[in-house]
Amino acid sequence: MSMIQKTSLISGLFLALSFGMPHAVFADKVGITPDLPKVEGTLAGKKILIQRDQNTKNTVNPAFAKTSRPCPPFCIQPATLAPGVDTIGEVEVIQYLQQMMSGNTSVLVVDSRTPDWVKRGTIPGAKNIPWTKLSPSADPFTISEILSNEFGAREVEGLWDFSQAKTLVLFCNGMWCGQSPNNIKNLLRFGYPAHKIKWYRGGMQDWEILGLSTVKP
Repeated sequence: MSMIQKTSLISGLFLALSFGMPHAVFADKVGITPDLPKVEGTLAGKKILIQRDQNTKNTVNPAFAKTSRPCPPFCIQPATLAPGVDTIGEVEVIQYLQQMMSGNTSVLVVDSRTPDWVKRGTIPGAKNIPWTKLSPSADPFTISEILSNEFGAREVEGLWDFSQAKTLVLFCNGMWCGQSPNNIKNLLRFGYPAHKIKWYRGGMQDWEILGLSTVKP
């Protein structure tokens, strides 16, 4: 290597480090985090791929470009939904999905939206349980079936045992969507442990803004 080539390489490394981009010399993709370019795996017999759109000129899905919706019902949700319920972001959602892909059946990521929204795209690996089936006005028998068949709770002599219940990660359309908050509050009324409920407040709005992978049923 000539002296000119060595000088150019050192200068490039210095500029990258100076601007806080230690991976800039090597990176040519849009990663999720500096150490996580993408996530691949299998869940329920289906291949899962989660990555960000590699086109740096990509813009947000028009379905989530609207800034203003009538409130009520589309009001801004608080950062803390209920005591003990953790509000999480995209990286944490992906970590829970990785647990599911590794065979952990005690975790379930739930898309609380209605099927018409899910058809436009959802988070890979999420299970759609429409919010209408878990709302206070829903059929109690339907709620009971979901608690026992989907969430792993057990009904014993008219009381619910949540000792083996799954950790739920619920989301809907975003910080202005009341569907998953509605369900979370109702699950708490049934006695579902708050520490077993995680709320992805940003929902599909933030997921789409970050260019993360979506799938259509």
